[in-house]
Amino acid sequence: MNILAIETSCDDTGIAILKKNKNVKVLANFLSSQDNIHKEYGGIHPSIAKREHAKNIFPLFLMALKKAKLLKKGKTKVKKETYKILERYPELSNDLITFLETHEKPNISKIAVATHPGLEPCLYVGINFAKALALNWNIKVAGVNHIKAHILVNFLNKKEIKFPALALILSGGNTKMLLMESIKEYKELGSTRDDAIGECLDKTARLLGLPYPGGPEIEKRAQKTKKSEFKLPRPMLNSKDYDFSFSGLKTAVLYTIKDKHLTQKQINELSFEIQNAIIETVLKKTEKALLEFNPRSILIGGGVTSNKKLQKALSKLAKEYNVKLHIPKYKTDNAVMIGV
Repeated sequence: MNILAIETSCDDTGIAILKKNKNVKVLANFLSSQDNIHKEYGGIHPSIAKREHAKNIFPLFLMALKKAKLLKKGKTKVKKETYKILERYPELSNDLITFLETHEKPNISKIAVATHPGLEPCLYVGINFAKALALNWNIKVAGVNHIKAHILVNFLNKKEIKFPALALILSGGNTKMLLMESIKEYKELGSTRDDAIGECLDKTARLLGLPYPGGPEIEKRAQKTKKSEFKLPRPMLNSKDYDFSFSGLKTAVLYTIKDKHLTQKQINELSFEIQNAIIETVLKKTEKALLEFNPRSILIGGGVTSNKKLQKALSKLAKEYNVKLHIPKYKTDNAVMIGV
């Protein structure tokens, strides 16, 4: 069975094709980033992100079919409802209708598309594209939870993941800790009460004059020093729950740099301290969960989990508690995880 997967929940357009037999094989995987477009805003502008998704999704779709060797010349009768589904995206509509009129249905059995959570205008580009294809190919569409996809991509061709498992989703839009009793049983232990962890990194990076996206920039700067003259709070570090809060950290940075002309050394040291504050908070909450729930595995996902220092710290903690840490190949937003 071949699955076409679509991801447009935020600012990355993703298309993947997966083949499922005994194992799952990725036949094609393409991603278009909008980082350079959103840099001037210091964050994601939803209407611009929507426009770029509508522009990028068809070329990626075509590239994926070519890569998977599933393109078949011929003709598919275009159903009238297609025009209505794609009426808000005239260029995409024209491209898809031309494609359908010149190609047969490829060997695709099902379409998987991210439906929530995310930026609504962005999600609907992918959802409507999926609906139009499914209508004309006469196949089903599966709506996929973006957060669960980040978790489940850890299971890609793995059999050794043991339950219960603790799952950490750390991204630009989400910060959540979940307990899994099985692959289908989830219990949310905690989440952010305000800014997501990646959002905090973007905002503090902007305060320091660093470009978007902030996470990789702060990580680069933090690597240039081994100490900091600055001391920032660790929000909710000792709270009795598993919730997070990062708006206070952002505010602390704002007041720390107020009326100061920062040197490059100070920017490096503040980056070092911001990164440490975030990692220490995540570690403390994770250790608390390890003690209370005694999980056998830790699963991670989301763009912030690409941070090498965070990975190293979580790996050390997992070893101390004799728990297996799983770091997926596909950590940032992508369509492979939607297909999985």
